[in-house]
Amino acid sequence: MTAMTTTTATNAPPLAEPEPEPGPGPKQGRPDPDHRVRRRRSLSPGKRIPAARLVGPALLVVLWAVASAAGALDPGAIPAPWTVVESGVQLWTDGTLPADILTSLQRAGTGFVLGLVAGIALALASGLSRTGEALIDGTVNLNRAIPTLGLIPLFILWLGIGETFKIAIIAIVVYIPIYLNTHAALSGIDSRFVELAEVQGLGRFRFIRQIVIPGALPGFFVGLRLGVTGSWLGLVVLEQINATSGLGYMMFQAQNYGQTDVILVGLVVYGIFGLISDSTVRVVERRVLSWRRTLSS
Repeated sequence: MTAMTTTTATNAPPLAEPEPEPGPGPKQGRPDPDHRVRRRRSLSPGKRIPAARLVGPALLVVLWAVASAAGALDPGAIPAPWTVVESGVQLWTDGTLPADILTSLQRAGTGFVLGLVAGIALALASGLSRTGEALIDGTVNLNRAIPTLGLIPLFILWLGIGETFKIAIIAIVVYIPIYLNTHAALSGIDSRFVELAEVQGLGRFRFIRQIVIPGALPGFFVGLRLGVTGSWLGLVVLEQINATSGLGYMMFQAQNYGQTDVILVGLVVYGIFGLISDSTVRVVERRVLSWRRTLSS
């Protein structure tokens, strides 16, 4: 009996190991990691295209050239691109265009620097102090509500009709967006960072350098771009008021003589300088704020 029992147990088939229960794979509802990655990447705008901002202006010039060649545009109202280029080359050769460009750059640069300094100083004074905010913020917003170009007659009476009032108007056009965006960025700094700085015992200078400046830089650069554009917009108007040189003066004189091509030369130069200055600010912004991970980067 013992041998039989042993033989039976030995000849019995081995017990099969239990098969693992099928888990919820990708088709049973479990999210596929690769699918999540692909889906997340599909929401991104993609890689940055080199010189992407030149595509739009280049397409506009191509359409302009095609319409001019097809005779769809009146040459007296909108000259062809090659006509504008010829006029620009002629103005550059006789020395008119370089002198006007230099004068315009000096006016815009001086007004921009003054507006930049004023905007930053007022934003810091208003954003870091309740007393400063009470004294400054309401006044700046009142100034913002008044059309800046509407101040031209008053500034002519105060400062005369020379260069001073032009530079002052440009400075006002520049400082308002810089102040508003920088002040908004300062006000938007998380209060937990302020509490952390107090716990760490940071002094006023280190607090401004390590907390305030990094937190306000994104808003400051937005205001800086608006200020750069505003300096050129104000300049084109101011140079047509009792000026004897500058791109605006050149365009005003061309209007009197019906020279549409010269007017377009001035507009093209304004556009080029505006695009270059805005692109320069963008490059500096990407370098300074390289620590950020945003949708555009």
